[in-house]
Amino acid sequence: MASSSPAAVGQARGGNPLEEWSGRVKALEAGFRKWMAEQPTHIEAAVTTAVGAVQGAALGGLMGTLTADGGSPFPVPQPPPNANPEAMASFKQAQALAGGPLVQARNFAVMTGANAGISCVMRRIRGGEDIQGSMAAAFGSGALFSIVSGMGTPNPVANAITTGAAFAIFQGGFFMIGQKFSKPQSEDLYYSRARSMLQKLGLEKYEKNFKKGLLTDQTLPLLTDSALRDVKIPPGPRLLILDQIKRDPEFAKAG
Repeated sequence: MASSSPAAVGQARGGNPLEEWSGRVKALEAGFRKWMAEQPTHIEAAVTTAVGAVQGAALGGLMGTLTADGGSPFPVPQPPPNANPEAMASFKQAQALAGGPLVQARNFAVMTGANAGISCVMRRIRGGEDIQGSMAAAFGSGALFSIVSGMGTPNPVANAITTGAAFAIFQGGFFMIGQKFSKPQSEDLYYSRARSMLQKLGLEKYEKNFKKGLLTDQTLPLLTDSALRDVKIPPGPRLLILDQIKRDPEFAKAG
């Protein structure tokens, strides 16, 4: 038989169900990323924001559970009677960082959702990730976190700007540090289009396979299934790569 079922392939590899399940999940993730890359900016931003918000809500809910009044090492302080605006502002800040599960879930959902959505839009506008886009996303998420959590009492606008600026400065610093420790090698210049394509498909881990087989940008219009198989790229990713090359006119110029 020329074709074989996924189960047969799994058995041929040793019948590891965990590896087979992991492969299916990665294939679904790659398909989802490919679909996202083909959507208009507003659709991709909306979906990315929603996914980021769900992840943030889950993280915030977990943190809120750990810091609930019953077992928290940092219980939520009570506001003093007849507190002045400055004292109330301090109380709101402490409450935002040590609230219950619902409060933390809401705060983190807004923060991570805004960061993911703004990052998505900035990548589309600027053609990739850079320090300006990263800092813009951090500023927006920090400002919204300040407003939603109530940290800005009694001056919400000023506090939102200050918090957003602090988030942006920290994010910019982390971005620059990350760039210093991940300087691209000179040979990477020959794989820029291939890298961009693999990132769009969610198949970044196969960049090393391209380099091992010397499949540079000039070879992209010539790629075949057998060439990708020779560098040990599995069937599913091979199909996605070949389909992307066939449908994207940019790769016709790679040669």
